[in-house]
Amino acid sequence: MNIELVRLTNEYREQLTEMLTEWKNDIIVNHTNMSPWKIWVNDFYNFDYYLENLDTKEGNENGWVPDTTLFCLDKDRNIFVGAVNIRHYLNDKLLKTGGHIGNGVRPSERRKGYATAMIALALEECKKLGINKVLLCCNKDNIASAKAIIYNGGVLENEVEEDGHIEQRYWISL
Repeated sequence: MNIELVRLTNEYREQLTEMLTEWKNDIIVNHTNMSPWKIWVNDFYNFDYYLENLDTKEGNENGWVPDTTLFCLDKDRNIFVGAVNIRHYLNDKLLKTGGHIGNGVRPSERRKGYATAMIALALEECKKLGINKVLLCCNKDNIASAKAIIYNGGVLENEVEEDGHIEQRYWISL
């Protein structure tokens, strides 16, 4: 697996559009997960606006905290296989169910180990931000996500109910 996390630039416009078009179709047909939610906030077809507004630079009254969104590039195939959103600190809502890292893998690339590898790379980014203890959350029904978190050292703290489903909260010490 020859992957890296990259910042979105004009160079990756085609990779972004291809991945999110596939993902959007899967969401419509199969009602799959939209994580990380941040990649869906803006219309990716308006690329310049999307690029300019991808990351939150500073916290605001709407509950957003500073964050960084990175895309997982398979360097051998030159495609995006997923994305991570790293929150630089937690507010009360993120401490309950969002965590520091949101991640997702495009539908055609799931069950190939990308989530586990992306989390490992995202943890390295967290270290660079000075985050020593990282919270990751997933739906209790999402066994693949739980396995990827545990493989990266995640220790289950507890489970909380959120909007009618159970979220598991895992901590990873760096």
